[in-house]
Parts: sequence; structure tokens; C-alpha cells
Amino acid sequence: MNYLKKDGFGAVFKNIGILILVLILTLAGLTTYTLRKSFPQENGTIAIRGLENQVKVLRDEWGIPQIYATSNHDLFLAQGYVHAQDRFWQMDFWRHIGAGRLSEMFGESQLDKDKFLRTMGWKHIAQQEFATLDAETKANLQAYAEGVNTYLANHQGSALSLEYTVLKLIHRQYHPEPWQPIDSILWGKVMAYDLSTNLGDEIERSILLKDFSQQRVEELFPVYPDDFPVIVPEFKVAKKAEKTKTKQDINLLAVQEITPELKSIASNVTAIEEILGGTRIGVGSNSWTISGKRTVTGKPILADDPHLAVQMPSIWYEVGLHCISTSNSISNNCPYNVTGFSFAGVPGVIVGHNQRIAWGVTNVMSDTMDLYVEKINPENPNQYKMNGKWVDMQLVNEEIQVADSEPVNQIVRYTQHGAILSDVLPSLQKFPKSSVNIPINYAVSLRWTVLEPSQLITAIQEINRAENWSQFRTAASKFDIAAQNLVYADVDGNIGYQMTGKTPIRKQGDGRYPVAGWNDQYEWIGYIDFEELPYSYNPSRGYIVTANNAIVDQSYPYVITKDWVHGYRAKRIQEMISDTNKLLTLTDIESIQGDNLDINARDLLPIFKSIDFDDDNLQNARQLLLNWDFQLKIESPASAIFETFWKKLLALTFHDELPLDYHPDGGDRWYAVVKNLMEQPDNLWWDNRNTPQVENRDEIFKQALVEAVEELENTLGDNPQKWTWGKLHQINFRNVTLGKSGVALIERLFNRGTFAAAGNGETVNANRWKANQSSFEVTHIPSLRMIVDLASFDNSQAIHSTGQSGHAFNPHYTDMIEPWRDIKYHSMLWEDDKIDRNTKSTLLLVPGE
Repeated sequence: MNYLKKDGFGAVFKNIGILILVLILTLAGLTTYTLRKSFPQENGTIAIRGLENQVKVLRDEWGIPQIYATSNHDLFLAQGYVHAQDRFWQMDFWRHIGAGRLSEMFGESQLDKDKFLRTMGWKHIAQQEFATLDAETKANLQAYAEGVNTYLANHQGSALSLEYTVLKLIHRQYHPEPWQPIDSILWGKVMAYDLSTNLGDEIERSILLKDFSQQRVEELFPVYPDDFPVIVPEFKVAKKAEKTKTKQDINLLAVQEITPELKSIASNVTAIEEILGGTRIGVGSNSWTISGKRTVTGKPILADDPHLAVQMPSIWYEVGLHCISTSNSISNNCPYNVTGFSFAGVPGVIVGHNQRIAWGVTNVMSDTMDLYVEKINPENPNQYKMNGKWVDMQLVNEEIQVADSEPVNQIVRYTQHGAILSDVLPSLQKFPKSSVNIPINYAVSLRWTVLEPSQLITAIQEINRAENWSQFRTAASKFDIAAQNLVYADVDGNIGYQMTGKTPIRKQGDGRYPVAGWNDQYEWIGYIDFEELPYSYNPSRGYIVTANNAIVDQSYPYVITKDWVHGYRAKRIQEMISDTNKLLTLTDIESIQGDNLDINARDLLPIFKSIDFDDDNLQNARQLLLNWDFQLKIESPASAIFETFWKKLLALTFHDELPLDYHPDGGDRWYAVVKNLMEQPDNLWWDNRNTPQVENRDEIFKQALVEAVEELENTLGDNPQKWTWGKLHQINFRNVTLGKSGVALIERLFNRGTFAAAGNGETVNANRWKANQSSFEVTHIPSLRMIVDLASFDNSQAIHSTGQSGHAFNPHYTDMIEPWRDIKYHSMLWEDDKIDRNTKSTLLLVPGE
């Protein structure tokens, strides 16, 4: 049975009338007992087989647990148990993504996604990875799995989560299987995919070359601005390295003829992005660390707010992990004393602080994915050519379980570059025959750093234990999956930065276009050595800011990426830190995280000083913009006018020429594109090809404001004072599976909204909307905010976007939404006496038979 629509998780039943009848009857039976059945036990005592000693779990008013144990085994077992208590549906769903087993839960409609995910081969990589881990990391993963499985043993169906009750309507036979250590490793693979962005840029550039000159395409992918900040301007590699050859000898005519068919890759990539909660455009973050010479306390302050897709529940789970001994202190046998944000499904803390150091993370956006066009032997489809010789592919058989149906078999073919994507994307088999360099029989493969075993889990645990900069860097050297910017601070007053991850060194090319795979001309010849990856320690300026912007200047001898985020958030954060004459407080850092100033508006609005309108309403709108402070506040009419104007400006400038799939989304790249075009008032992009006259910049600006005011009048009425940004710019928190079912009754169970929001995707308070969508609905948000005070950890504060619980109707399912939206925080409890004063429940886990 085709349970779910192919374009998402919309329910499809043979008889929708029967479904609704069954659903109504089912919902009518959802008594308070049934709804609360899956809520975690937070008080009392639970006996758990395998525990070595008693574990104490204290929860505060937000449901955040502080876990106290005497051994690593007990600590991570308890973390697994608590994660399962609050978030098992989320954990179960994500491991099915990682393993390519969505059809097993949701039916045949997910088969194409599973085939694509199986082709990626994440589960096989996770199995290899687990085999190479050190004994301690393996033991911690196994202890965590024990805790999850202890909870599963006594909770099934509605006792596990309400989602399983609804799932029974479409798949009666599904029962979650025991958690395995590789399920935790798979989280890293899925997150790495979610954080990888360059494949989409590579495909888009190639497709646009079919209809535009390379010069015009490059205008749409501007280089990083010279006057914008780089993260470590002082960094120089310790030894002279030969700069990678970036000359792209592949004939671009050939690329033009091939790459339009890459739309099929793009569509499949988008389908996977949707099940992760949204497209990867907009996946970014802010973090910064400030030296004590710039703070009131004389000690560092570290701030972090990763930007991820809107989803329900939050991707983050707050937790404290504390080893105790008979002397009530940590020991070598149990060296963890850490608090912060974890992923439900992974042991340890991803961002946070321990008793000595604090750290945060943002995405590098490095170019780690390359597409290769392979020559295939016309006599043997399982051979490809390399340097004049036919080479046998590696063939892997995959069996995909499909709900209540028969399993489906799939053969995945691998070249030395990676998996053949064209086997699961049939349109890649129909590339138009090219006169230049393109073989008659070909396939398209993907090489990606994530498709190799990594040490991510080990890195996380070593960072959790690190006590100084040296230990932190040693741990960071193993953070070798999706490249990240790690910021650092310690109680001794030091601050630092380290780029992590595997970044390829190419024999030739810069990764911006698909390349020939039938010789070794474009092979990867290694990775940038960790000691040559950018880092900084106690820079003289007294702060380090990362916001996905360029890390180094053009003197750096390797290619990290040619597609940096263009630095608008970084520029604004740096302005607020460096332009003040006073020492900074925690309140100042809150203000920075909540800042809504739009640099794009600051750049564009001076044009309107020289543009007049005959219409009074338009003149009034113009004046509101010219008097505005550029802050995109919820209650601001000027914000609504400008953002609507920006959407219209992009449409008038680019929609007449660009394909629908590549209409501007309005983010930082388009800020830079339009800023560059501002200096060229007669550039061809300004002309609207759909009109007989040739328009220039000022005419398009004027028309965009006319259309913006007209839309606002039609949408919000005639009074401009009521055109507030919050009426347009809103967040709906949706469960990424059943919350997108297409059945209103189900969606009401799991979704929460609507909430007015400030900012946009390039303000520091980054609530992203997309100009190529019909509404201003927020797609990506600061998924958490954390501020760590190294002078006193008890002054540290944090929030994440929804709440601790994954159980609909639990008080902690939504209790963080409004404070998060309003830039408010809760205390990151640390010292024992403060934790005790704020404890609302106490659960004892004791050894049992």
C-alpha cells in the first residue's frame, strides 16, 4: 500500500473516508491517560539490569536532566535511557533516514528515497567506523544503546510515543527494533548531509551555463567581498605549500550539454532535505568568543547559535552529565563533568562547557562533494574506464523492507570515486550526446568526504573531557566529518578557534563543476593536513567571530570553498563587538544574539533618496523606509515594506531569465549579487525581458516598491501603520513526519504555531524566509542560543526552539517557544547547590535483575 505521498509525508489511503472515520474514533479514545501514557517517569525509583551503581537524574522546571553517575558505563546508559524517555520517535525516525529504511516505517512511497540513501551507503560506512573505534568510545556507545534498549523493553506503542499510535493506522506490524551503536554513528552522517551545501551550487552553476555565458553565471555567484571580515585574518600556514591548481581544463561547452540533466540529482537531493525538515539553503550559524580584556568580568564570554530548519521537536536536547565518586568529584575512571546541548541518539554533549572549557560550533560550508562523469564499458555495464583501462566496479546488494510488502532488491555500483548516482536517478542515463569530451556510455558518481569512516564520536567525547587548548585541539583533529568552525574559551582567560574536518586537495580544479572521471586529472590527492587548517589562539584584537563567512584571505594556499557565505551576519556581529567603547556584559551578548539589523536594507535604501513618486501612498512608504533604523522588528511597518520590496525587486530583476528552480531565495548570495549590480545601473540583469522597453536599476527599484505597496494593501489593508512584519513573517513548528501528513486532525496533534518572528536569514537573529516561496513563512531559525560566562558558569544561559520533550501535549513540548522567540533565556545550571535549589523532580536508577 502506498501510505505516503511521494512529495513528502502526506498520508495516502485507498479509502480516505474510512481513514477519517477510524481516526475520529481513535482520537475520541485518546483520553488524558492515553496522551500521558508516553510521558517519562521523572520521580521515584526504576531498577535497570546492567547498572553498576545508583544513578541520579534531577530535572528542573524546563525538564532538563542533570545525570549523576559513578562510571562512564552508568553515565551513558542513563543518558540513553533519558533520551529514549523524551525523544525516541525522533531517534527512531532519524536512524531510518541514515540506514535508508524509511519504507519500512512508511511504505512504498518512500522507496525512491531509500534507494538514494542506500546508494549513499551510510550504514556500511557506520559499520566500518564502529570497527575502527577505540575501546573506550565503543564501550560508551554500547552503554548508551543499553540504556535506550532498557527503556524500549518496557515501552511499546502508545507507551513509547503518540506517533506510534497514529502509525498503527497505516502500518500495524511495525515495532521498533533494539538500538545499535551504529545507529548513533548514523546521526553524524545524516547531520553531515544536512550541513553540506556545495553540491547544489555545483549543479546550479552547471545548469545555468546552458543558457548564459560563464561571465553572467559568475555574476550570480559573486566572490567573497574584500571589505567583509574573515575569521582568522592573521593565519598563515606554517610551511610553504604548493597552491592547488584551480584551472578547469574541462571544456565548459561539454558541461553545458551534460549538466541540465543534473536537475534529477537536484530533485532527489531536495527530497532528502525535506525529510530533514527543510532545504540546506539557510543552514548556517553564529558563534563568537570574546577575551576578558573586552568584558566586565575580565574573563571570556562565548556565544553560539546554530541555524537549522524549523522542526518539531527541536533537534537539540539539553543535558548535564556528571561523574561523581565517593569524594563527590570526577575521577580518571569517570572524567565527565559537562553540560550543554546533545542530539537525542548520540552520547555526550555537542556544544556546551565542562569544568574548564567552553566551545561552540558553526558550519564551514566547505566544498567536500565532487561529481564525476564516468566512461562505462559498452560490453560490460559493471566496468568503468580509468587511465585507458577497464576497471571492475564494486557491486553491493541492498535489500529494502517495504512495510507489509515484499522486500525490494537493489544493486549499488561503486567506482573509485564513489557510488553511481545515475542508477537511482534514471534521467542521468539520458544526458544529451555531446560533441566534446562526453562518452556515449557514461554514469555519474559522487565523491564525498563523509563516505569514509570518521572519528566524530570519539572527538565529541574527547572535547567533553578536554581541560585546555592543547587537549581541545587534539580532540578537534578527530572531528573529521562535516567541516566545522569550533570556537573556544577557558577559565584561564584564553580564547581560540579551530577549523576541523576533511577538506580535499584536488590535483586540478576547484570543485565548482562536474569533471571527467575517466583519468586521474581531477583526482583528490589527499586532505589538508590538520596543522595547516586555520586556527587562532588569543588574537590581539580580543575576539573571534564566525558566521559561516570566509575563514582566510586569498593568500591561503588551499581551496576550502569558492562559495563562502558572504559575511553579512559576521560583519554585523563584529561591528557590535568592536565599535563599542565599553566593556561587554552578558546583557550585551544577549542584544547581539537578538539583533535584527538588515545590512542589505542599509546598502539599498539610499537609492530611494533620488527616486520620487507621484502617488501619496508610495511617497509615504518611501518616507517610512528612509526614516527607518533597518531593524526588522515584529511590530515594524517599514520592515514589512522593505522585505516585500526586496522580494519584488528580485522577481523583477531575475525571474524573466532564470529557470523557476533557480529563482533567487533572497539570502546572502543575492545580497552580494544585487550590491554588485547597484554599481552597474544599466547591467542587462536589470532589464525585464518581458517588456518592450529596456529598464535600468532605478526603474526596477521604483516598480518593485509600487508592487510591494500594492501587495501590502491587498494583504494587510490600506493603513501602513498596520503593515507589521510579524503579520507576514511567521513560524509554524511542524513534526517532520506526521506533522506533514496532509490530514488536519493528525497535524493538529503534533504541530504548533503560528508565531510572529523578527529578523530574516541574514540578520544575527536569523529567522530565514525565502523569496522564491509564496509566503514569508520562516524556514530556518537559530535552533539554540547559548551564552557561557567563563567567570562564573552559573551565570551562563541558554534556550532552544521548542522544548525538551518530543511528546505532544507534554508541558515541555512547547514551553521554550515563546521565550526563545523573544530572545529570553534560562539558566544553564552548574554548581550543585544551584541545581539542587532548582530541582523539580528526582529519579533514581538502581541496579536490578
